[in-house]
Amino acid sequence: MMTPTLVPVRSSNLRSVGYDSSSQSLYIEFSTGRLYEYSGVSAAVYAGLMSATSHGAFFTMRVRPFYRYRRLR
Repeated sequence: MMTPTLVPVRSSNLRSVGYDSSSQSLYIEFSTGRLYEYSGVSAAVYAGLMSATSHGAFFTMRVRPFYRYRRLR
């Protein structure tokens, strides 16, 4: 498994975000350096995250409570 390219975001909690549309996997790198993969995330949710005024708030309200995840590092 290869992690897609992570794009830096302006957020106090999130460092960068990546998305693999073929597997519907969202990758979130936190400011701590920890990297997580969230499964079953639609392209629409990813687009919403990337266009949100607050990436961290969008993640907390629309991603974290609803998708399974695993820590990659």
